[in-house]
Amino acid sequence: MQGKGRAVCVGADIDTDLVIAGRYLRTKDHSIWVAHVFEDLDPSLASRMNGAVIVAGKNFGCGSSREQAAIAIREAGVVAVVAPSFARIFFRNAINVGLPLIECDLTCREGTGVSFDLAEGWVEAGGKKSVTRPLSPKMQEILAAGGLVNYWRTHG
Repeated sequence: MQGKGRAVCVGADIDTDLVIAGRYLRTKDHSIWVAHVFEDLDPSLASRMNGAVIVAGKNFGCGSSREQAAIAIREAGVVAVVAPSFARIFFRNAINVGLPLIECDLTCREGTGVSFDLAEGWVEAGGKKSVTRPLSPKMQEILAAGGLVNYWRTHG
């Protein structure tokens, strides 16, 4: 799986409450989640998510295990999230909903082009190519299918 987008930079230890605040989880309307994604971190972020690659610091997705955080990011049009490390439950939730996560420590410049190839295991930003921690072949299949539900629909 390959992809590219423009970098949107966030810091370390971004918890799922900063991704989508609990006050918006009373609805299952994903458009509400998209409109308010990252609102408590920076109210302007929601408008910059479509076509973006989020470049974050360590421990992205920590906090509660809410699957809605990964869904909100994906539905907002984010191509992938790059960080040196992810909270383990967020990591699985993201893969399960079809949101590519890339474990790599990148220096972020807002708006820089970011491209990646999960099969080959690299990410490039600002002309610098870095090796990434590889995803298992099964995780790559799940992402290619668009998430775990779609994977099981096609693989029985």
